[in-house]
Amino acid sequence: VQLVESGGGLVLAGGSLTLACSASESISSINVMAWYRQAPGNQREVVAQVLGTGTANYADSVKGRFTIWRDNEKNMVYLQMNNLKPEDTSVYYCSAVRFPEGAYWGQGTQVTVSS
Repeated sequence: VQLVESGGGLVLAGGSLTLACSASESISSINVMAWYRQAPGNQREVVAQVLGTGTANYADSVKGRFTIWRDNEKNMVYLQMNNLKPEDTSVYYCSAVRFPEGAYWGQGTQVTVSS
């Protein structure tokens, strides 16, 4: 599965961005679609994940501000980010996990939040 992220950019604190991840094939068999992020010097961390059932889980740091959803018809997953903070600045990666194959990753998209 090839994943391509889009929608990153520069935004002022308090602003919003929507990230999109396009998959090269049907994601209906993908067990978990997720967004991760990695800031310089930090480990990659999970931001949000959505299961095949549509159930979503979020990191505590983004709960109430970010929303993840998947569109199996369009082979897309999205991340709506509201009330962005400077600490949200990172490279955001799309991930797809299909059991038992493993995880696939996109190249990442930069999100920069300026104060």
